[in-house]
Amino acid sequence: MAKEFKGRPVIAGECTVEAVVSHGGFNTLASFQKSALARKKETIVSDQNNADLFGKNITGKALCLPKTIGSTTGGMVIYTATALNIHPRAMLFSEPIDSLAAAGVILADVWTDDTITTVDNLGQEFLDYVQDGMMIEVKMDGTVIVK
Repeated sequence: MAKEFKGRPVIAGECTVEAVVSHGGFNTLASFQKSALARKKETIVSDQNNADLFGKNITGKALCLPKTIGSTTGGMVIYTATALNIHPRAMLFSEPIDSLAAAGVILADVWTDDTITTVDNLGQEFLDYVQDGMMIEVKMDGTVIVK
């Protein structure tokens, strides 16, 4: 059964993709660093402190998370991952987006040929409901349907 959540579109877009879920903060540098430096064709999360995501492929997926954490390089890392085409297709935040993640998705939207559809303020119920492997449909108005 599908469940619908309404958030705020930060980078509006439409997509239907598989969910990958982090219940803790997503450390952008620790997560993307190894794949980006090795010029891999996908991001396998290298942050050993994130048990939900460590070792999982997030490329082309809907990354469901509360917020990003870590270094002030976070925005540039998100932009770089997008420029290298190893980025998630969507970033879906249960909380309000943090300034570093917002900077990254905006830079990616402006300076690359791709975007990361981004919705925030989806609420804790969203993060409690969604599980790895569920299909996520994102609408332009910030509606997120979890199937």
